[in-house]
Amino acid sequence: MDYFLDVVLPIPLEKLFTYKISQAEADFIQEGMRVAVPFGKTKIYTALAYRVHRNAPEAYEPKEIYQILDDHPVVTQVQLKHWEWVAQYYMCTLGEVIRSALPSAFMLESETLVLPNKNADVDEAELTDDEFLVFEALQHQSALKISEVSDIVDKKNVLKLINTLVHKGVVLQKEELYEQYKPKLVRYVKLSEQYDDEEELADLLNELTRAPKQSQVVLSLFQLKAKSTKPIPIAELEKESRASRAVIKALIDKDILEEYHIRKDRVEFDERSEASKHVDLNEYQYQALQDINKGFDNGKPVLLHGVTSSGKTEVYVKLIQQCLDEGKQALYLLPEIALTSQLINRLRHYFGHQVSVYHSKYSIHERVEVWNNVLNNAEKAQIVIGARSSLFLPFTNLGLVVVDEEHESSFKQFDPAPRYHARDAAVVLAALHKSNIVLGSATPSIESMFNAKTQKYGYASIAHRFGDVLMPDINLVDIKEATRKRRMKGHFSKTLIKAITEALEEGEQVILFQNRRGFAPVVECTTCGHVAQCPNCDVSLTYHQHRNQLRCHYCGYHMALQQACLACGSPTLDNKGFGTEQIQQELGQLFPDVKVGRMDLDTTRGKYAYEKIISSFENQEMDILVGTQMVTKGLDFRNVSLVGIMNADSMLNFPDYRAHERSFQMLTQVAGRAGRTQKRGKVLIQTYNPYHQILQQVTTNSYDKMFKEQFYEREQFKYPPLVRLIKITLKDKDFNKLNESADWMAGSLRNVLGSNILGPEYPPVARIRRDYLKNIMIKIPRNQPLAQTKNSIKRIEKSFNAISKYKSVRLVYNVDHI
Repeated sequence: MDYFLDVVLPIPLEKLFTYKISQAEADFIQEGMRVAVPFGKTKIYTALAYRVHRNAPEAYEPKEIYQILDDHPVVTQVQLKHWEWVAQYYMCTLGEVIRSALPSAFMLESETLVLPNKNADVDEAELTDDEFLVFEALQHQSALKISEVSDIVDKKNVLKLINTLVHKGVVLQKEELYEQYKPKLVRYVKLSEQYDDEEELADLLNELTRAPKQSQVVLSLFQLKAKSTKPIPIAELEKESRASRAVIKALIDKDILEEYHIRKDRVEFDERSEASKHVDLNEYQYQALQDINKGFDNGKPVLLHGVTSSGKTEVYVKLIQQCLDEGKQALYLLPEIALTSQLINRLRHYFGHQVSVYHSKYSIHERVEVWNNVLNNAEKAQIVIGARSSLFLPFTNLGLVVVDEEHESSFKQFDPAPRYHARDAAVVLAALHKSNIVLGSATPSIESMFNAKTQKYGYASIAHRFGDVLMPDINLVDIKEATRKRRMKGHFSKTLIKAITEALEEGEQVILFQNRRGFAPVVECTTCGHVAQCPNCDVSLTYHQHRNQLRCHYCGYHMALQQACLACGSPTLDNKGFGTEQIQQELGQLFPDVKVGRMDLDTTRGKYAYEKIISSFENQEMDILVGTQMVTKGLDFRNVSLVGIMNADSMLNFPDYRAHERSFQMLTQVAGRAGRTQKRGKVLIQTYNPYHQILQQVTTNSYDKMFKEQFYEREQFKYPPLVRLIKITLKDKDFNKLNESADWMAGSLRNVLGSNILGPEYPPVARIRRDYLKNIMIKIPRNQPLAQTKNSIKRIEKSFNAISKYKSVRLVYNVDHI
C-alpha cells in the first residue's frame, strides 16, 4: 500500500502538494518537520510536512521526496493552527506565512552548480569568448555558482550561456542543497593530559626555558586556570600571554596544548546572578494589577490604559513573574526595535539570563538559536522580547503575552504578505495557547477601547504618573503669527529657542520631534517651478545633505544634487519644507557648543545603531536629540525636561480616516517623554492652527473626549471599529489596463456585495517602483459574515484571473487596513 505526504511549500500557491513516501518514512515523519522536495523541473524546496495519508492525488503523478531534514518537528501543531488562521484571515496563502515566519536559515533551497564535464573532448576553437572564460575558470575550480559565472562574464543573465555549454557537453549542471545555518564554534585550549603528572610538568617547564614565548603562554594558561574553572578560549590566552597565534599553534602542534571546540549561542548576555526580582508597586499600579488579574480570571484579554510614565513596565514585570512562577513562557511584543534595547536592560535587571530577544536586526544564525531555545523550552528563553515577527516562535508552554504600545501602526505588516496585525494575531495566539494577554498603552487605539467598553476585553487603568510626578505642561505656539511678523529663526519660534536655552542652562536634555527625515522634502527651481521627481514613483525627491544627494523614500532611487535646474538650467534652486537633518543643522548654528544627535531611519541602519544612540543620550553625552516618530515610542529618559514638536500640522492634514487619532497618539506619546522624574516637564507644539480640536485635546490630555468625537465621526461615515475594512490594491505598469481592470473588479464586487464598495481610487502616491496603483475599499458591517464575504471576493478574483487581458495585473489584499 502506498503512502503519501501533503506538504506546504513556501511559495504563494493556495494548494498543498502531495509526494510519495515509503512506509518507513511514513512512520518517521511528523507534522511540522522539514522535508526537501523537488518542485517543477529542476528546483528543490524546503517544505513543511503537513499530513501523512494514503490517498493518491488524481490530477498529477506524485514525485518522491528528496530527503527528510529534521529528526524532530521544528514547528508545533499550535503554531500551524495559528499560521492557518493568519493565512485565512488576512487572505494570503499558508506558504507565504511560512516564508515569513520561519528564519531564512531553515529554508534550504537549491543552488545550481556548474561542474566541468571531465569526459568531454572540448575543442576550444569552437567556444565563444564568454564560453571560453567559463571553461577556463572550471579548469581551476571544481564547481561554479550561477552568481560566480555572472561575475566572470560580467553579465546579469547567464542561464542561456550555461544552457549552451550544457548542450555542447562542456559542463554539467547539479542541483545542490545547502544548509544555511552553521552553529558558532568557539576555539578553546587546555594543557595536554600527559602533563597532569607533576614530574612531567616540571620537565616541560625546564624544557621550555629555551623558548621564553612558549613558556610565557603555558604560565599564562596556569594563571587563567587559577582565576576560574571555566574553559579558556584561545583568544583570551592570546590576550593574557601577549603571544601571537603562531606561538600557541606551535604548542598545539607539539601536543603540549590541546585545542577543542564548544558550540556557543551567538546571543549571550552578561550573567547577572544578582537579578533583583523584587518590584515595589504603588497603590495605583497595585490596583491595576488586581483589575488585570480579574480580567484574566474571566478569560478575557485585558486593556491596560496607563498615562505616560505611570509605570506600566513594573506591572508587566509582576505579571511575567506570576507567569514564570507557574513554569510558563512569556512573550513581550514591542512595535519598534528601538524600544527593545532599553527594555532588555530593565528586564534583565529583574530576570537575569532568562530573557531572549528576537527581531530582524539579528542575523539568521542568531534567530535560529532563539527559535531552538524557545522550541526546547530552554531556561534562557523563558521570556522573549521582540518585534512583531516573534509571534511566530514555536512556544510550547506560553502563559502570558504582553503587547506594549498596542496602538502603534508599526504592528501592522504592509509588505510582503502576510499583511497581518501583530496585536490581533497575538490575541488569537493567546486564545490557542489558553494563555493570558494584556494590551498596554497610554493612548489605546479606538478599536481596543471600543472592545473594552463593550466588555469584550477587561479594562485596567493607571491615571497617575509614577511618584506622583505631574503630567507635562503642554503649550501651543502659533507660528502663523510669528512667520507673518518674521519672528522665526529658521524653523524655530522665539518661544522654543528660549525654552531650549533655559533647559540647557539647567543641565537638562531636550527632544525635538519632526516627522520627516532628510534635509528638505522638495528642491524647487524658483525661476520655472520645476521640482526633481523620482522616475519610478509619483513623488518628489528628498534632499539629503550629508550625502549631497536627492533620494526617493519609496524605491531608493538617488541622484547627486544638481547645481542648476534640470528643466530651465537656472541655478536658483531653493529648499521647501524641512526634515530632521535641517533641524540638526539649524541647531548647530543656534547653539554652536551643544551636542546634537539625530535618530531616524538614516542613522539607525546598523545592528547596534539604536542602542548606541539611546545609550549615549541616556548617559547625557548628547544635549539635544532630534528624531522622527522613533523617539515617541515608550522610551524612558530621566533627564529630559523639554520636548519640542516642530510642526504638528503635517500629521493632522493627512488623507486618512485615522489621521486625527494618530496625531493625538503621537503628540501625547512624544509629550510623555518630558519630565519623567521629580520636575514637571514642558512641551511646546509649534502649529499654524492652534485652535484645532485635536491639539486642544492633547494640551488637556483628554483621551475620553478624543475617543467620543472620533467614535461619533466613524459612526456617521461607517469606519472601524463599526465595520471591517478590506483594501484591494491593483498594480500594473500599464496605466490604461490598470484603470480598465479596476473598474471591472469594482463593478463585480458591487454586483455581489452591494453598495459598501468605495473606489476604484488613486492613492496619494499613485505610482511606486514603476507600477501604477489603484485602491478599492470594501466595508463589511459587523453583522455580515466575514468568511462568506471573503469567499465571494476570492471567487471574483478567480473570474478576474481568467480574463487573459488582466493576467499581468496584480491584486494585493489588506485586511483590517490601517
